[in-house]
Amino acid sequence: MAGLYFGCNTTDAKKLFGEPEETETLKDDVLNADSLVFHYWDLGFSLFFNKQANLKLTCIEVDNASSTLWDSSIFHMNEEQITDLFKQNGYELTETEQHEWGEKRVSFDEALMDLYFENGRLISINFGLFPEEESYYYFPN
Repeated sequence: MAGLYFGCNTTDAKKLFGEPEETETLKDDVLNADSLVFHYWDLGFSLFFNKQANLKLTCIEVDNASSTLWDSSIFHMNEEQITDLFKQNGYELTETEQHEWGEKRVSFDEALMDLYFENGRLISINFGLFPEEESYYYFPN
């Protein structure tokens, strides 16, 4: 993400990408967490800053069709090709879930990534951090 690392703050993000096109606050009742979200629609990603972790970057959602993962144009691949790509890089498929609104979630827990498909086409990738049981965050860089 062009020098943006997990654990950075909102000021770091603004230095790299400018002001977000939209911001919102999301509440996760399951995890009991709030996030400030910076949407960079034209760039094709959103950044999630955890309010309980002093507004540190803990999650990124990407929907930019030109994105690459392991030097592969992932948005131009089908689900089977993507699953094979993860497997080649040491990550096994953990779970899939078909949502009632039509999206299918494909998860690779060890990679901390969820991929979302609609009508068989990849529409977004969500990746982030694993919150430790002691409620502190590990920022792998």
